[in-house]
Amino acid sequence: TRDDFPWNKRLVQIFRWKMSNEIKKIFITGGAGYVGAMLVPYLVSKGYEVIVYDLMIYGEDVIDKSPKIKLVRGDIRDQNKMKPLLQECDAVIHLACISNDPSFELNPDLGKSINLDSFEPLVKLSKEVGIKRFIYASSSSVYGVKKEKNVNEEMSLEPLTDYSKFKADCEKILHNYTSNDFVTVVIRPATVCGYSRRQRLDVVVNILSNLAYHKREITVFGGKQLRPNIHISDMIRAYEVLLKASSKIVNKKIYNAGYENFSVLELAEKTKSVIGDDVKLITSPTDDNRSYHVSSKKISDELGFIAKHSIEDAVRDMKNAFEKNLLPNSLDDEIYFNIKRMNSMNLK
Repeated sequence: TRDDFPWNKRLVQIFRWKMSNEIKKIFITGGAGYVGAMLVPYLVSKGYEVIVYDLMIYGEDVIDKSPKIKLVRGDIRDQNKMKPLLQECDAVIHLACISNDPSFELNPDLGKSINLDSFEPLVKLSKEVGIKRFIYASSSSVYGVKKEKNVNEEMSLEPLTDYSKFKADCEKILHNYTSNDFVTVVIRPATVCGYSRRQRLDVVVNILSNLAYHKREITVFGGKQLRPNIHISDMIRAYEVLLKASSKIVNKKIYNAGYENFSVLELAEKTKSVIGDDVKLITSPTDDNRSYHVSSKKISDELGFIAKHSIEDAVRDMKNAFEKNLLPNSLDDEIYFNIKRMNSMNLK
């Protein structure tokens, strides 16, 4: 028969190898968070199955039920609970963390235990059970303040806070475990903006949109500081790109992901242009002169990823959500603000 021919046998071997290396099911820590709530249904729409592993402190209703989604309430410090779930999966996207500097500083011990201490055990466990690809969500804040206009992945890391220091530490830890069978890749996102089922209103573009829409007034502290942002729709697409990319290209790589770098004042002006000319812009001095600006050329050149959505798109999405009452009590409800939520729940 034709199956006896060496060439046909070789084709079967190649096909089986591709099937064995295909990523079908993904374990997403923090999958019910701001990015995860939009990433999970997006990946399901692309044919993946997903296990969402999250403390669910912002609710489980941020993700619609689906046969291809398993929602698990769990702590990433609980290795025993994660192990059987990881054994079902081919890849990990690690989003879970105490997000941003103010939230971290609220409880530094909690931040360290979740953002740093739990990381290496998770990586080791993932490798032991046969995970093929581990994608880590780091942060563009690891660069600190740079004078260069285009901060790229080859530049030194000068993190200014424990939050960003631990992000940098985790990058090194992850790459210590890299092998041909355990592909590791780090992404350093700019600040994510735009509408999500699990909305955050404590990040710059979303803050400006909320205040402009409801207060018709924005106060800009300083204004010249640069703040790189990325629309949430682009962010979730970036994770898909990292899942699909050739292992030979992405293994042990680090990629920035952002849109253009704008000053805080420019962000405010763009917000006003979408929300309405009646919005009042007020500037005020500040002691916080941190300025971040990153280049996303590498991810474009190597993986063909280019952010498509503008700051104005993110503000329009926010405006639409406000108009449709998708975000009730957006100025006061703790569900939109990490620090307020963590305070009330007394996380430990």
